Amino acid sequence: MLYTTLRLLREHHACEDRYTVLRKALPPRYGSNTPIPISRILESNGLDDALWALRAMGNDQALERDSFCRLLASDYAEHVLHLYERRYPGDTRPRQAIDVARRFVVGEATEEELNAAIAAAIDAAWRAAGAAAGAAARAAWRAAIAAARAAAMDAAGAAAGAAARAPRDAAGAAADAAWRAAGAAAMDAAMDAERAWQSENLLSRLGQGGLRGPTPGGGCGPGRVRSPGRGAGGGTRPA
Repeated sequence: MLYTTLRLLREHHACEDRYTVLRKALPPRYGSNTPIPISRILESNGLDDALWALRAMGNDQALERDSFCRLLASDYAEHVLHLYERRYPGDTRPRQAIDVARRFVVGEATEEELNAAIAAAIDAAWRAAGAAAGAAARAAWRAAIAAARAAAMDAAGAAAGAAARAPRDAAGAAADAAWRAAGAAAMDAAMDAERAWQSENLLSRLGQGGLRGPTPGGGCGPGRVRSPGRGAGGGTRPA
């Protein structure tokens, strides 16, 4: 079980207002060192806070946390990767980066393979950025960047930070694609739907113990976990 504590949250300088939201949601029996499952933070505070709380963990969980975050970010990137592949059919570099990242977690890929995959995914992202003259190109760029970040996380704490950025890139890709299709109203709806899926995916991985294969994309729709939207979560240093 991945967890944090009130003490660790304070030590990592959690925002006071988001800390207060969590503290009020916890039973009075919770002390400074009582384990708080990340799933509980997701339920009470929303997606942004739950992802931020992944960095507020003890050293005994660091390796498990970093592997979990790499797989989680890979899920988020893969969910919107079709937006890149639709614009650049035949360019498999972002997808290969995600595959290598997942294999690296279970010891089936080397650091050399990982670094090569990262470089290739970044190159693909810059290609898309150079052509970013519309919503379709922006969606492709965001999808490629999410894939590159999913692969590029290291094992020294940067994983949690990158895991918090990958879902934003993925949600932005979905929103850009919706803008191309139907304008601003669809953009907001697509962003909210993507974040709801991301919340479901996080909850599913936490329930599985985290370190398994990719979570099926069509198996969890929004609704069971409240989507925090862009207003909940507090932005910087939540939880």
